[in-house]
Amino acid sequence: MTAPRTRAPHIALTLALMLWPGTMTAHRLAAQSMAALPLPDAPSFALQAAAQPESSARVQGMVTDAHGGLVPRASVTLERTGQSRLLETTSDDAGHFLFLNVAAGSYTLLVAAPELKTYLSAPFTVQPGEHLELPGIALGIATATTSVEVSANSPEVAEQELHLEEQQRVFGVLPNFYTSYVWNAAPLTTRQKFKLSLHASTDPFSILGFAIVAEIETSNDTFPSWGRDAPSYGKRFGAAFGDALFSRQLDSAFFPAIFHQDPRYFYMGPAQPGKKRLWHALTNGIFARGDNGGTEINFSHLLGNAGAGALSSLYHPASDSAGKLALDNTLLRIGGDAAQGFVREFVLDHLHHNKASFANGETAPAPAKP
Repeated sequence: MTAPRTRAPHIALTLALMLWPGTMTAHRLAAQSMAALPLPDAPSFALQAAAQPESSARVQGMVTDAHGGLVPRASVTLERTGQSRLLETTSDDAGHFLFLNVAAGSYTLLVAAPELKTYLSAPFTVQPGEHLELPGIALGIATATTSVEVSANSPEVAEQELHLEEQQRVFGVLPNFYTSYVWNAAPLTTRQKFKLSLHASTDPFSILGFAIVAEIETSNDTFPSWGRDAPSYGKRFGAAFGDALFSRQLDSAFFPAIFHQDPRYFYMGPAQPGKKRLWHALTNGIFARGDNGGTEINFSHLLGNAGAGALSSLYHPASDSAGKLALDNTLLRIGGDAAQGFVREFVLDHLHHNKASFANGETAPAPAKP
């Protein structure tokens, strides 16, 4: 009965390596690790006075449309940041909603109503015993010529969605910042692309990963000219960090800003046909979503990986030429992106502890083209 306990660290390490910024070493280690794996109450609305603990709070607000009209029976969801727990209610005939017995913490609010644009608030903090009155929530009109997808393409909405993505962790530990579970997510601005890139590269778990890679390479005497002493460990750690930093900055920030492409993987979800999901997952390194919402050749990843491979020749011991390293890194990353896409599409959704409950990919099969 000890096998399940011994597999967990192995699985966690494999997933960590597969989600790692694209380095040849990380994907090589992931392949080796994969080969070694064994087969295998939502409260109702109430306005009447209710007794509640002194430490608990209440949150209330008003829902209107863009013209100030009251919006009754709007669906209102209060979700605690970093947890799957959520509270749900509906607005009354006066557009008013109320949540009682709210625990202190950070929350986001999602409001939806028929024929109106969905509203997602920025994260806000609820203090113990606080009676929080949220600012007026005005839902725009979803007309025939203005779709919800277009109306949501604002930097403010993108910032809110990005904040949620920066908290996504598998098993509550492994970072999964580059997976968007909101299929029609707003495109990132240039600043947001660089912000996410730096956040991923300097995450404490990533730093720990660089240390593990350096230790493995030192033990295996990778790059023999560096030796196997303490200074050589520092060189390998620096090289691992450089590989990840250059790769992440180039293929997820610099080139996406130039080509106006989104560096994230967009989770399709179980509402779509399996073959379509598989194709989407395996080709995510070749095709990318443009900031205009269209599908494009993923020049950002292809050029970013080539550039990172060429740059690595500047600080790795002399071996292959910069051109060969660029080609090798590009081909290796295409395979790595395919593996990452498969894991993101079919595995990670079941392992998240803090993914937003309303983010479930593409919720209905896409209509057939005429």
